[in-house]
Amino acid sequence: MADPLLPPTQTVIKGAATYARDLAERIIATFLQAFVGALVVAQPFDLAMWQSAAMAGVAASASLVKGLIARWRDVTNSASLAKGV
Repeated sequence: MADPLLPPTQTVIKGAATYARDLAERIIATFLQAFVGALVVAQPFDLAMWQSAAMAGVAASASLVKGLIARWRDVTNSASLAKGV
C-alpha cells in the first residue's frame, strides 16, 4: 500500500523524456487551439485555410520558444515558466 503522505512517483521523477513530452504536448495543443481560433476569425475576413495554419504555426513556434526559455531558466525538466512545476 502506498504512503498517503508521499506524492505519486511520476510527479517526483522528471527527466529529459518528461520535458520533451511536456513541451510537445504544449506545442501541439497551442497549434490546434490557434488553428481553430484562426479558422473562426478567417471566415469574416475571407482568409485562406493555409493562412489560418500559418497563424497557428506562429503561435506554436512561440510556445516552443517559451518552453525552451523555461528549460534554460530553470532545471526542473518542465516546459512551464511557473516555479515548482
